[in-house]
Amino acid sequence: MVKLVCFECGQTNRVPEDRLSAGPKCGTCGAALVEGKAREIDAETLSKAIRNDGMTLVVDFWAPWCGPCRMMAPEFSKAAKAMTGRARLAKVNTETHPAAASAFGIRGIPTLIAFRSGREAARQSGALRAAQIEAFAIGAG
Repeated sequence: MVKLVCFECGQTNRVPEDRLSAGPKCGTCGAALVEGKAREIDAETLSKAIRNDGMTLVVDFWAPWCGPCRMMAPEFSKAAKAMTGRARLAKVNTETHPAAASAFGIRGIPTLIAFRSGREAARQSGALRAAQIEAFAIGAG
């Protein structure tokens, strides 16, 4: 069983590992848990997902005014689709959630942090292409 936090309602769900690619849904709200796209999440959901997720979680810390962040956004989405069932990709807006950026020592954006088993597994700053994001996620897992 793999634990996954719902990015919609924040509930922790248990999913059989062999069902990760079958589109599991949250038992509370019915939202997709593994959907093949990057989701915008808040600091509270991020904290809960780091503690509980059994799958690699790659988080893009970004801001709407950041040119490189906007350039990387479609690449991050492509990587999220390619990594379906192997890693979950999420985004945290540092403008909306400055405390989260501060808590993780974000000094430049975009910054990717991969979390595995409740701790930071890897960190990379700067805009990346989809293949580089995928390699980063696989290397962290």
